[in-house]
Amino acid sequence: MSDAKNDKHISIDEAKGAANAALADATVTDEQLINWINSRRSIGNLNEPAPTHEQVTAAIGCAATAPDHKKLQPWRFIVTEGDARHAFGQALVAAAEAKAIREGDTLSDKERQKAASLPLRAPVIITVVTHMREHKKVPLFEQMLSAGAAVQNLILALKAQGFSTVWRTGLLCNEPAVKAYFDVGVDDYVTAFVYTGTSLRRTPPHKPLDIEPLLRFES
Repeated sequence: MSDAKNDKHISIDEAKGAANAALADATVTDEQLINWINSRRSIGNLNEPAPTHEQVTAAIGCAATAPDHKKLQPWRFIVTEGDARHAFGQALVAAAEAKAIREGDTLSDKERQKAASLPLRAPVIITVVTHMREHKKVPLFEQMLSAGAAVQNLILALKAQGFSTVWRTGLLCNEPAVKAYFDVGVDDYVTAFVYTGTSLRRTPPHKPLDIEPLLRFES
């Protein structure tokens, strides 16, 4: 991986310290917190201003508090911004071309341009990848779920700092070219591209959700 990408890796201990400092004085009621979580939306079109490095680090500190059996830290975070988004776009193009060849197809210029432009839909992208390890008490599926929990914490922490997000993956996210770009091992996964920035439109209201079919109490 290039030096530019290496510079984007965040120390988990540093991130946790920043999160603790940023959130130390935060006080909300239970009802406020529940209503605030319920107000979260995925926003696809994002612009400047973007979170600063300090704000991203604080958000990743929150992500790192996800449930983590045996403290394996089975996740890593790579922050892509500025010109690095174009390099990421070229990795997506390479992935799309390889996928097309594998399927006996060819990639059109329009499809190539679309893949290259995908990372330009937000000023900052935080890629969350797994870093799973064999452990006799922690099956791999638990570590994958921990990575998903980290993504949700990350999204909520960015929202708390005033930024909008969308969790993206797509058919190319675990193609070899993309995994190689992010130094993801063969047995690991890209679990999320968290696009973040500022939304220029009002967040749409959430339709009431009927959770009754999803819930069962036993006593």
